[in-house]
Amino acid sequence: MLIRDARPWGGASVDVVIIADRIAEIRPHDPTSAPVGDTVDGRGRLLLPAFSDVHVHLDSTRVGLPFREHTGGAGVWEMMLNDRRNWRDAEIGLTERVAGTLERMIANGTTRVRSYAQVDVDCRLEKFEAVVNAKEAFANHADVQIMTFPQAGILREAGTVELLEESLKQGADVMGGIDPSQLDRDPARHLDIVFGLAEKYQVEVDIHLHEPGELGVFSTELVLERTRALGMQGKVTMSHAYDLGGVSESVSRSIIDRFAELDIAMATVAPAARRQLSLVQLAEAGVRVGLGEDGQRDYWSPYGNCDMLDRTWQLAFTNGFRRDDHIELALAVATMGGASIMSHESERVAGVGDRPGVGVGDRADLLLVDGETPSSAVMDRGRDRTVIHDGRVVADGLRVVGR
Repeated sequence: MLIRDARPWGGASVDVVIIADRIAEIRPHDPTSAPVGDTVDGRGRLLLPAFSDVHVHLDSTRVGLPFREHTGGAGVWEMMLNDRRNWRDAEIGLTERVAGTLERMIANGTTRVRSYAQVDVDCRLEKFEAVVNAKEAFANHADVQIMTFPQAGILREAGTVELLEESLKQGADVMGGIDPSQLDRDPARHLDIVFGLAEKYQVEVDIHLHEPGELGVFSTELVLERTRALGMQGKVTMSHAYDLGGVSESVSRSIIDRFAELDIAMATVAPAARRQLSLVQLAEAGVRVGLGEDGQRDYWSPYGNCDMLDRTWQLAFTNGFRRDDHIELALAVATMGGASIMSHESERVAGVGDRPGVGVGDRADLLLVDGETPSSAVMDRGRDRTVIHDGRVVADGLRVVGR
């Protein structure tokens, strides 16, 4: 494939040669050169890495359905019960709406997805299987990892552990945990089960942490201990964790340093929270940080529209970014930051000025989008998009192609 007249990360116009699934050559744009092979007209658009959504609940989506009144209560348990009361009664079936949401994500420029799949005594493996079906339906359009996720906790309802293990036997890629102190109220046992199953089935761990202040730090300390003791460096992600920056500056700095030492990744959904760990400090320390949309217009929240460029704007806004290099950092986190969580073959974002993902040898998972600069693209969220996955155009004009 030849991409003509594109601007990597807003730089000078170039022509990009792709062989198989890799960028093979980048040369100055020659307007007189004849198209060869599969040619994509960049038309001077920005060339960026494709987006990576590493924290999304495809299994609870209501994208594309009529907007409904929000009926959830306060706290994780009440919100979970609200979902449990309503998810079976949606206007179309679960399998169809999960696949439709993934299709819309790809059309907007996301080619790497880590999705939660709730497993509990209510839905059993039904939600997990719906995400598996969507992953298989779009196997040529996106990489999808599935996290088996105990949204209702592990210890509160008998039979949960057995269902989680069955999903791992059926191919779940990641073992999830959630609020081991606040929800299950037995953090040692909760985390022993999570890490034990992850070790048994040789998968990674992702801990969903909403716990506040010192309680969140306490649970994080237990995760750090197990990561070190089990030699799981590079195989653990902390998601949300939006209050770890609120105890003290010294505690925050210590957590960031140990995340870097143990290669523990962070996944954020750009919450409106004031006590988060500093995104700039995390990047400068070399911590792998990715972005996700969380739930999408579901029984938990009315937010989310399958567009990671919108969520990148939110990440920049909630962090108070104004400088171009900081806004571009948010864009790097939303693209290659998440990619480095899903695969260690992907280059991580090494600091505020680092812009990986569109160099010779990089995987050809790319997005062409209109915009004067990367920062302006985040602000304007242009709609003229072409999406490339493994050297193939998989979406153009906000529509998936090649199915």
